[in-house]
Amino acid sequence: MKENKFSQIMLKKCFKISYLLLFLNTLTIMSKIVIPDFSNTPTIDQVGIEERVARFNTRSIKKASKVQGLKLALSMIDLTTLEGKDTDGKVKQMCYKAMHPHDALPDLPSTAAVCVYPSYVKIAKDALKGSTVKVASVATAFPSGNSTFKIKAEDTKYAIDNGADEIDMVISRGEFLKGNYNFVFDEIAQIKEICGKVRLKVIFETGELSTLDNVRMASDIAIYAGADFIKTSTGKIQPAATMPVTLVMLQAIKDYYDKTGIMIGMKPAGGISTAKGALQYLVMLYETLGPKWMTNEWFRFGASSLANDIILQLEKEARGVYFSKDYISVD
Repeated sequence: MKENKFSQIMLKKCFKISYLLLFLNTLTIMSKIVIPDFSNTPTIDQVGIEERVARFNTRSIKKASKVQGLKLALSMIDLTTLEGKDTDGKVKQMCYKAMHPHDALPDLPSTAAVCVYPSYVKIAKDALKGSTVKVASVATAFPSGNSTFKIKAEDTKYAIDNGADEIDMVISRGEFLKGNYNFVFDEIAQIKEICGKVRLKVIFETGELSTLDNVRMASDIAIYAGADFIKTSTGKIQPAATMPVTLVMLQAIKDYYDKTGIMIGMKPAGGISTAKGALQYLVMLYETLGPKWMTNEWFRFGASSLANDIILQLEKEARGVYFSKDYISVD
């Protein structure tokens, strides 16, 4: 009995030591997490940004490199339908196109994802079964973001429960423009906690943020709050994605990677409709972040009309003549 009692006492001591070590380890991890003072976010030289973008716009890619770049761009597209007139049939058709962009060119890659409202996630998930195409869903009272956190959280949970692989959330631009950066940070962090392993893309709606300094501030807040991707726009406000805005966001990603070694994804969305424009974005991506980001795991285009222009350009490269848009499905 004495030996058994001694064993119990020692076991309790071991548990206490284990808990103490776990607590100390947690404190050590927390001490390494440094949330920056966002009021010290770097200011942006707008003239310098515009000059760099002008140089990207002069690049010309020809022949085999062009074909390779166009196929890469196609594989990075999130085909999107976010309209009040969306139907089950429209979503299913878009899912088919995501898997088979153009049947006349069988060697084309599938797109990266389809992006739909939460109510269509299950339909898209079923339609894409067996493919590599992801299902992304907008959430958090898209596109305005003007709602209670309870509704935003339920919106996110509903999409995830129905099978969403990725969540595209919008920030509260009103709170951001009031300077309530802690509110924006906390909201992103809470949505990311709900997402867990589901990847979170944070949309700024850069057309409403007005300045490149605000875009950089929003980028840093979202990245440090746990965003897996940062995204320019909803596609509902003009201007949407622009190369200067995207370059500022890419630079924020680079600065974070240089400090932490952690990769963050980028998604310009809205307003990118030509194959030539997509190639210029890829040049900018490569020269700013390097080859690691040249994959749809880390870079996406939020566009649907872009896919059609890329297909037309690839047909031209394959057959030597331009085909009419009438030969391509309208999304």
